[in-house]
Amino acid sequence: MLRNKRAFWFWTIMIVGMLAIIYKGSATPYSQQDIQPFLKAHLLWTSETFPHISFNYGGEWITSTDPYAFFEFVVRKASHISEYFLLTFMLINLFMTTVMPRGLCYLSGPAIAFCYAVFDEWHQTFVAGRTGHLIDACTFDLTGMILAMLVIFLLDVYYRFFYTSSKPDFYAHDRAMHG
Repeated sequence: MLRNKRAFWFWTIMIVGMLAIIYKGSATPYSQQDIQPFLKAHLLWTSETFPHISFNYGGEWITSTDPYAFFEFVVRKASHISEYFLLTFMLINLFMTTVMPRGLCYLSGPAIAFCYAVFDEWHQTFVAGRTGHLIDACTFDLTGMILAMLVIFLLDVYYRFFYTSSKPDFYAHDRAMHG
């Protein structure tokens, strides 16, 4: 059952659009997404541009001594966080338009988003120049999902505190203990 039919369809359309954007991005070969030539043409960076950072990520060495590749890595991973933040935000809001208990809404949104993230990584293994890494789904995508849960929870608390009569009574325990 739905609490708000119009909101349900709004969030459904938004989710379908977001899924299409994520899928299209994952289906595009890396050679068409490479931003390094643009960066090299417009920015003069050296190995000293960024603080020295080096780490192994999915079998590939990521280092700030190659500033263009390093910056591209950061942008790509930030996009993972953003995409899955938005998807999870939309999914939780979709579920909140139904009669589903709130707690279940907070869990179902990220669960479905995580399943899609795993599917998306698997899908990338079939795209030229792309590699699917489960570590992306378990780190960056999951970070976006957790941030979405946190933001919605904080908005929910804010709304309940300032716009409804169900304000939390922070001193109820003290009154009960001290009469």
